[in-house]
Parts: sequence; structure tokens; C-alpha cells
Amino acid sequence: MAVPPAKQGGAAHRERLKAERKAERRNRRYRRGLRWSPYAFIAPFFLCFTAFGLFPLLYTGWTSLHHVSLNDPTAMEWDGLHNYTRLLEDEFFWNALRNTFTIGVISTVPQLLMALGVAQLLNYRLRGSTFFRVVMLTPYATSVAAATLVFVLLFGRDYGMVNWALGQVGIDSIDWQNGKWSSQIAVSSIVIWRWTGYNALIYLAAMQAVPNDLYESAALDGASRWQQFIHVTIPSLRPTIQFTVVVSTIGATQLFGEPLLFGGAGGQKGGASHQFQTLGLYMYEQGWINFHLGRAAAIAWTMFLILLVIFPLYLAVIWALRKNPGEKAT
Repeated sequence: MAVPPAKQGGAAHRERLKAERKAERRNRRYRRGLRWSPYAFIAPFFLCFTAFGLFPLLYTGWTSLHHVSLNDPTAMEWDGLHNYTRLLEDEFFWNALRNTFTIGVISTVPQLLMALGVAQLLNYRLRGSTFFRVVMLTPYATSVAAATLVFVLLFGRDYGMVNWALGQVGIDSIDWQNGKWSSQIAVSSIVIWRWTGYNALIYLAAMQAVPNDLYESAALDGASRWQQFIHVTIPSLRPTIQFTVVVSTIGATQLFGEPLLFGGAGGQKGGASHQFQTLGLYMYEQGWINFHLGRAAAIAWTMFLILLVIFPLYLAVIWALRKNPGEKAT
């Protein structure tokens, strides 16, 4: 039986509408995917950060407001700010804070200066430059335990190589571990040894990005190698230097493994007189030796707050250093 022409046209129209609706749904899915796919790509990072970074941070802050024992971590008794006010009256906390500051200064400043010098040497055309760069990175790849054990032998009082070398020039042996400054210098030398090469390679990468035109112009003006380093290289490396200073400051505040292993069996105390006990060691002693998790959490948050105080001051210094040359120019 023949189909009426009107019904044939209606079927074609419905098919066309169906295809248009299908195309519209496909376009909506495409636009939805285009809008939300970037969030889906970065979601794993934020999920991991929330689980392993943000949640521990907030939970540590919550724990610091309670009296908690390591013997029963789930039994938390509200203590308010007592753990923080107690720190203000704790002489061992202030001693650890001073030690952290001094060790941080005498390890970070020489470390970054030496890294700048080494990077400048590696920036020259040398035979086997790749070999030297790998050698510079070797201390960073060495474990903290292995490096510290070697340095404990080097700084031994009776048979250490450092005392032997000092004896060759007429200097009496030093009890490196029991002296305040000697122990802090010994711990700082471990930090310097481990991180100088790492920072040198960062500086080297930044130096190789400095345009050669700047050096050629300086050479035409009669600038020596040293003058080129001071007036061309250092200003060009300013953002990189700022980055390494920030990272080194964070590392110095969290210093833990080197002094712990340097102190031997009682390393968590930082020596018999707490002479090289850092904030990290004091937190460990309170939490895992004295079983006061609330106090340990308060120390951890205090370290975090110290960094929050330091960095605005650091940014203010950078801003002042940037502003002064402009004022002089005007």
C-alpha cells in the first residue's frame, strides 16, 4: 500500500529533528568536557595534597590544642593554648630555637656562597664538564645517614681526621661533639657538604640562561671577569638566589637528620647539654621520647608560624633592595 506524501515528509522532519537533538547533546557534552576536563586533570594533585598535606596540617593544629599521650593517641583532652604558653616558658625550646638559627646561618650562608663560586667555575668551558657536574650532585644523592656517619668519624675527638689535620699545624684537638660552637660547626659542615652541589647546579642552569651579549658589552667596556661576575651575573641570578635562600631557610628550620645522627644514641637531645638540639629534634623528643604529642604538635605549628613571620620580613628586605637602586637612579 502506498504511503501518503505528507506522512513521508513528517518522518523526514522527525529524523532531522532527532539528528539535530543528538548533535546538540553531543555539543553540550563536548562543551561540558572542555569546561571541566582541566579540573579533572589537576584533581589528583589536590586530592593527594588534601589527604597527605592539608589534613595532617590541620589535624596537627587541632592536636596542639589538646593534651594527648603517645600511649593513647585517641584520648584527647582539651587544653586550649596551654601547649603554646608552656613553650614560651620552656628554656629548652628557646635553646633549640637559638641553635636552629645559628646552625641555619652558619650552614646556609657559606653553602650558597660556595655554590655561587662553584657554579661560576663550572660555567667556564672545561674538559669533562659533565663529569664535574655529576660529581657535584653526588653528595645530594648520598643518604643523610651515610654522610653523617662519615662526618662523625672525621670529627672524632681522638682519631678523627680533622683533629689530625689541626694537629699538623699546631692546634690542639677539639672535642667537636661536646662543645657548643664546635658541634654546631660540625653539623653545619654536613649540611654544607650535602647541599652545596645541588645549589651550584641550580645557579649553573640560571647562569647559562644569561645572554652572552651582556658579557660582551661588559668586556668591551673593559670589565674584568670579577667585575662581570659582580655586575652582570649576580643581578641576572637574583630570582634564582631568592629561590635558593627561601628553600634553604625552610630546610634549616626543619633540620633533623644530621644532628640526630651526629649525636649518636642520645641524638634527640642534641648532645649532653642540648648544645646542638634543633627545633626538629626538640619536637621529636617531646613527641616520641616523652610521649607528649600535644606539645610536639605545638612545636610543629610554632615552626610553621616562624616561617610565616620570616617570609614577610624577607620580602620586605627584597622590596627595599629593589627600591633603593631606583631611587638612586632618579
